[in-house]
Amino acid sequence: MLSIEEVEHELNIWGWPHDTWDLVVGSTTLSFNPKTLIMTWITMILVALFAIAATRSMNMRKPKGAQNILEMVWEFIRGLVNENMDPKKGLVLLPIIITYFIFILFANLIGLVPTLSSPTADYNTTFGLALCTFFLIYIFGIRYKGLGYFKHYLKPFVFFLPITIIEDLTKPITLTFRLYGNIYAGEILIAVLLGMLGGWLHVFGGFIASVAWLSFSIFIGCIQAFIFAMLSIVYVSQAVSEEH
Repeated sequence: MLSIEEVEHELNIWGWPHDTWDLVVGSTTLSFNPKTLIMTWITMILVALFAIAATRSMNMRKPKGAQNILEMVWEFIRGLVNENMDPKKGLVLLPIIITYFIFILFANLIGLVPTLSSPTADYNTTFGLALCTFFLIYIFGIRYKGLGYFKHYLKPFVFFLPITIIEDLTKPITLTFRLYGNIYAGEILIAVLLGMLGGWLHVFGGFIASVAWLSFSIFIGCIQAFIFAMLSIVYVSQAVSEEH
């Protein structure tokens, strides 16, 4: 049985760099995972191609293909937004959440392609997405309530302030590790399955183990994209609601 490190080395047919790329800014060194960066760009290109395919030559009477899928996603997410907040306020949030859902879904599922990996299996990616949601909470809160948004820190009593601050800070942390943990665990399990195959490791670049885990991984990828989008809607709706 091969170790996870040996499996990753054997399947590295693309020659992914093992070392991080370091960028020195003053006295600070920023480290980047080249594999995550490349897979993120590939995911963004795939999302862009899907959007072009879905919106090019649109037929409002007889939608078909990618347009059908995009319309179903749009209606589904719009229903979630309208159920949780005022539709007029949610109209601005809607395209952001749809972009979230499609990007995260593509990022989760691309790791099922043999020899590739999911950008969301790197906590730096999920943390960046979680920070976007964190800032959206304050942007929407201030937009619709002005500086009065910050009054919720003093309710119901002033001494609840530390608890409220901690609660807000835990939101991006939970979003980060919920998505990262589930996707990373799935990729580790595939690597473990490949390690158990031993001499069959090279068959179709690990295709056997990917197929064995395919159905469950697709389910997990879809569910995690939904949960991230849903929690983002809930957090923003709490910020703009009259009773925060």
